[in-house]
Amino acid sequence: MPSSKPIDMYAVQVFVAVAEEGSMSGAAARMAISQSGVSQIIRQLEDELGVVLVNRTTRPLALTPFGIALRNRGAVLTDEIANLKAQVVEAGRGIKPDLRIGLVDSFAATCGSVFTKRLLGKVSQLSIRSGLSPQQGEALLRRDLDLIVTSDAMIDANDVARFKLLSEKYFIITPKNFKRPIRTVEDIKTLANVLPIVRFNRSSQVGMQIERYLRRIEVRSPTRLELDNADALTSMVAEGIGWAVTSPMCLLQGAAYADQVATHVVETLGLERSLYLAARRDEYSAFFEDACAAACEVVETSFIPRVASALGQEIKELIDVENRI
Repeated sequence: MPSSKPIDMYAVQVFVAVAEEGSMSGAAARMAISQSGVSQIIRQLEDELGVVLVNRTTRPLALTPFGIALRNRGAVLTDEIANLKAQVVEAGRGIKPDLRIGLVDSFAATCGSVFTKRLLGKVSQLSIRSGLSPQQGEALLRRDLDLIVTSDAMIDANDVARFKLLSEKYFIITPKNFKRPIRTVEDIKTLANVLPIVRFNRSSQVGMQIERYLRRIEVRSPTRLELDNADALTSMVAEGIGWAVTSPMCLLQGAAYADQVATHVVETLGLERSLYLAARRDEYSAFFEDACAAACEVVETSFIPRVASALGQEIKELIDVENRI
């Protein structure tokens, strides 16, 4: 019967040595213990797990299916343990942590590479994951991510530190051949009766925000097409399928199609989103400050100039980097 106590990681290291060396004697030499000691440790590990790991009736030594599973995962854990001491020492000094970062798709596509380049010199290992803001926030709270760029302020999470990178106002895009100007909310309502709306996925922060706004101004259009990334949405509008509500960063994400759509800034729209850099409070505080500075630099020296160049001054004016928190 398997034991309920935690697995002995030293025993796992010994077992991985047996699996990789192909013999008890080879593992004994690697681990600097006796062959009988190796054999005893493997027996105890099998008793604790309640399975047979090694087929002792064959020569050379062979692993059972249970042993193969433990070798595959155990080898990864063994490598992590080998690096653990150095990582702990570095983290204690505030130096070069291993970091897992989540980036909302639009930021990843428009600023991600430059932001990553700024951070690489400050970390020993960097893992980047892109996706929707709600998923990134959940991963941060689960401790699957250490730092995120998100459009979700996570105001209900008291143990999260957040820094506003920018705010950007939404605007309307239509097919290029749509000649009627869209300048008021009433124009949007008229547009909704002429063309179908191409929506952001309503499980995304952007999609939820836009959907709530459209309901508030009583624009009710049947759901025919939803997309979970901005470049696909822009391409659909460029193809003449319909119109959409988007933001400067989202349109820059779809820059390949931006010159094939018409942009309409509605001064009375009153709809905007903010992007935040967020982390768990009091973890890697010094690095969080460095990441905030790097992200601000990327926004001001790379993102905003690209918006002005690719999308025009009118769209650039919809971006605000003041009043950070």
